[in-house]
Amino acid sequence: MILADKIIDLRKKNGWSQEELAEKLGVSRQSVSKWESAQSIPDMGKILRLSELFGVSTDYLMKDELEAVEAVAVPETDSVAKTVSMEEASAFLQQKTQNAGRVALGVFLCILSPVLLILLGGAQEYGKLALTENQAGGLGLIALCLLIGCAVALFVVSGLRISRYEYLEKEPIDTLYGISGMVNERRERFRPVYARQLTIGIVLCVLATVPIGISLLFGGDDEFIHVVATASLLALIAFGVMLIVRASVVWSGFQILLEEGDYTREAKEEQKANANFAGIYWLTVTAVYLAWSFYTDNWERTWIIWPVTAVAYGVVFAIAKALKRKNG
Repeated sequence: MILADKIIDLRKKNGWSQEELAEKLGVSRQSVSKWESAQSIPDMGKILRLSELFGVSTDYLMKDELEAVEAVAVPETDSVAKTVSMEEASAFLQQKTQNAGRVALGVFLCILSPVLLILLGGAQEYGKLALTENQAGGLGLIALCLLIGCAVALFVVSGLRISRYEYLEKEPIDTLYGISGMVNERRERFRPVYARQLTIGIVLCVLATVPIGISLLFGGDDEFIHVVATASLLALIAFGVMLIVRASVVWSGFQILLEEGDYTREAKEEQKANANFAGIYWLTVTAVYLAWSFYTDNWERTWIIWPVTAVAYGVVFAIAKALKRKNG
């Protein structure tokens, strides 16, 4: 029995149509039709996937002389691993690297967005600029909206370009021979860059409070110095977080393909369960931040909500995870 006949026989034993088999393999119905009519043969990645789906060995599929066997249908679950080819893995890492710069810049713009509003508001209040309160607030708000708009555009573009690889982050995967070695090699080359950017980013975030200290020590009665110090604090945090995000996005690409760190199969299952809560949590935090900031007009202090809620988010999920393991 040739491969084409075996595919037909095994497909029918499992009660699948060509369309259903094609969907499970991530190919078109025409591809399955060509395999079954012996017009073409599937590549090795698809052969491996066929053997998993049908519950037979690859030897049985590839060797015509082997007699037909009773195929063991593999129960369908939501966690059936998808096979990743070398070309797809390389393209994914390339896209991750390109997206790292866009996402990092978007985060930088978001954190930096209220700086001009703070400076103009302070300059107007303490007589450094000949502007009315409405003019200073209006210009600052325009700058804030423009920067956030640019950041959102960067996030949207990055999301659209990586969307075809979304399953890598959310579903169990199997990589073909040689991919793990390639990914590990690239990761080791990137490791010094990752360590350097992460270190500089963390140091900048820690040093961000230095301008506040300097203004308190030497600012005297000039309140505008304190405003400039607050703007400097945000600028330093923006640069630091940008470096951390850029390095982390690239690093996460390696972890995703190797299913390590936050992308193990167990972690992916947890992320699915927590996805709805995370979305609601961060939408609520954003709404509270904007409402609080506009109501108090105290942008130089309301930013503190982000590190606080980020820590709280981690604590909540750590507790939930511990309780789940205890009960499980």
